[in-house]
Amino acid sequence: MPKPILIAAAVISGVLLLALAGLQIHQSSQAREQAEAALRQAIADAEAFRATNSTLAGQLATLQEQSTQLEAKLTEATQARDGMLQKMRSELESKDITITELQGKLTVNILDRVLFDSGQATLKSEGQAVLQKVAQVLSQYPKRAIQVVGHTDNVPIRVRTVEGFTDNWSLSAGRALAAVRFLIDQAKVDPRRLSAVGCGEFKPVADNSTVEGRSRNRRIAVVVLPEEWTGNDTTGTSNSRGTNSLPAKAAPASVPTGPANAVPGKTSEPASPVRSPDAGAVP
Repeated sequence: MPKPILIAAAVISGVLLLALAGLQIHQSSQAREQAEAALRQAIADAEAFRATNSTLAGQLATLQEQSTQLEAKLTEATQARDGMLQKMRSELESKDITITELQGKLTVNILDRVLFDSGQATLKSEGQAVLQKVAQVLSQYPKRAIQVVGHTDNVPIRVRTVEGFTDNWSLSAGRALAAVRFLIDQAKVDPRRLSAVGCGEFKPVADNSTVEGRSRNRRIAVVVLPEEWTGNDTTGTSNSRGTNSLPAKAAPASVPTGPANAVPGKTSEPASPVRSPDAGAVP
């Protein structure tokens, strides 16, 4: 082969080798840039992950602290409830006074014969002594709201009572209000903690067909609500017929009497204790 052709072939081969080498260098440079970009992204992602992890760790620590505080408050509230329950039972519980606790609500059920004479809403001295003991225990728990709820049996009042009551509903509300007034005026309980509710015969706890059942249904319930209920509307209930809320502050200072409730132009019905097939029974 002639020498010029060999030289040309050698030159062409050299150019091709240089081109191939350049291409490889270019591809290597692109790969390196891509690798460096991926590394930078990985570093940024790691930093973001560390920041997120740090934030989540802080939130977890806060939640753990709040959980610890809530557990402490729950323990404190449970101890306070148990302490109040124990004090109530040691001071009050008897055959005429029962004390129960359900869902954080403490209920002191007092049979009406301890508090009132038949058909009346004037507290007896025995009833005043019982409510004074209740108030002494409640004074140690000033954040608890209190409902005083009046209940009767289902035997109707047929004749207007001495104090002007014509049905069980009004009698139960009048008795609840009388108890609230005593707690405010004599026992010095903060009136903002109190509400009076009359349920009449509509929330029995026993069978009204028996003498014993009717006796158990005629009662005053002092309901001590959990602390979280304080400040809320604690007087309302769902039974529109069975409940009559009387806010303690807005209610009249005394229970209405017969003449005040007389219908104009008509002769007042004679005053009488309440009817009942139970001899000496109180509604």
